[in-house]
Amino acid sequence: DGEKMSIQLCIVILYIILLFAISFYVKRRASQNPTEYLFAGRQFSAGLVAVSITGMAVGAASTVGVAESATKIGLAAGWYNAAWAIGAIVMGFVAAGKYRSLNCTTIPELFERSYDKKARIISVIGLSLIMICITSLQYVAGGSILHALMPDIFSMHTGMITSAIVFVGITAIGGLSNILSVTVIYLGIIYSLVRILLRDGGISGINAALPAADFNWFSPMGGLSFAVLIGWIIVMTTQAITAQGPVQIACGAKNASAARKGFILGGLLIFPIGFLSAILGLAAKAQFPGINPTMALPQIIMSLDPFSSGMTLAALWAADVSTACTILLGAGTLISQDIF
Repeated sequence: DGEKMSIQLCIVILYIILLFAISFYVKRRASQNPTEYLFAGRQFSAGLVAVSITGMAVGAASTVGVAESATKIGLAAGWYNAAWAIGAIVMGFVAAGKYRSLNCTTIPELFERSYDKKARIISVIGLSLIMICITSLQYVAGGSILHALMPDIFSMHTGMITSAIVFVGITAIGGLSNILSVTVIYLGIIYSLVRILLRDGGISGINAALPAADFNWFSPMGGLSFAVLIGWIIVMTTQAITAQGPVQIACGAKNASAARKGFILGGLLIFPIGFLSAILGLAAKAQFPGINPTMALPQIIMSLDPFSSGMTLAALWAADVSTACTILLGAGTLISQDIF
C-alpha cells in the first residue's frame, strides 16, 4: 500500500508542478495590463472558449457528485452534466456573442449601464456570496479527494488547505491551465472506465451485480423524475447566461463568432462526462454494495492499479482545479472592476 500511495502522490505532485509551470509561462507572455490578465487580452479562439467553459463546468459536482447520485438513481445522474451542456449551448446561441459585442467585463457593469449604481452594488453583493459558496465547496471537494485517496498523507483538513493553496496560487500567477485540466479529466476518466469495464465484465456484468431496484439502473431516465430534469436544465441554463464565470469567458473571446462557437463546442464537450462518471458510480455500487455514496468514485478508483488510480486521482483533482480557478478569477474581476 505504501508503494501504491507513493506512485499516486508522485503523479499528483507532477500534475501540480505542470499546472504551476503553465501558469508561469502564461504570466511571462502576458502583459501587466489587468484586462490581459482577467480576460486573456480578449484573444480566446473558439477552441479556448470551449475548454474554458468545460473546465468551469466539470468540477467536483460533475464527477464525484454525479457518481454519488448514480448509486441512488442510476445512469440518469449523468443528466446533471447534460443540463450544464444544454445551458452552455443555449448561451452560445442566445447571449455569448452579444456579451462579447457589448465589450463589458462583468454582469454588475451591465446592471449599471441599464439601471444605476445601486443596481450594480446589489448585484456585486449577490454574485460575490454565490462565488464564495461555490469556491468553498471546491476546497472541501479537493480535500475529500486527497484524503480519500491518500489517507496516510492527507487528513481532510490538510487536503483542503493544500487544495486552497494550489487553487489560489495558480489563479494568482496565470489562471489559465484549463487545456491541461480538461485533457487530464478526459484521459483519466475514460482510461479508468475502460479498465473497470474490462475487469468487471462490461455494462452487462456491472448490471448483473447491482442490487434489484424499482427502475433499470442503466435506463436513460432511471430513478430521475422528469420534473427534476427540467429543473436542472432551467437552473443550468439561467446560470450559464448570467453567472460571472461564463460571461467572463465569453468576453475573453477574440470576437462574437468565437464566443458563440466556443460555447456550443463546450456544451458538446461537457455532455458525456457525467454519464461516464455515473457508470463509474454504478460499478462502485456493484462492487461495494454497502458503500457510502460520497465515496463511490474514490473507492472504485482505488481498486485499480497504482498508475490508473493515480491518473484518475489527478483527473478528479483537475476537475476541481479548473472550476475553482475560473470562479476565483471571476470573483477577482468583480472586486477589481466593480468595487475597487
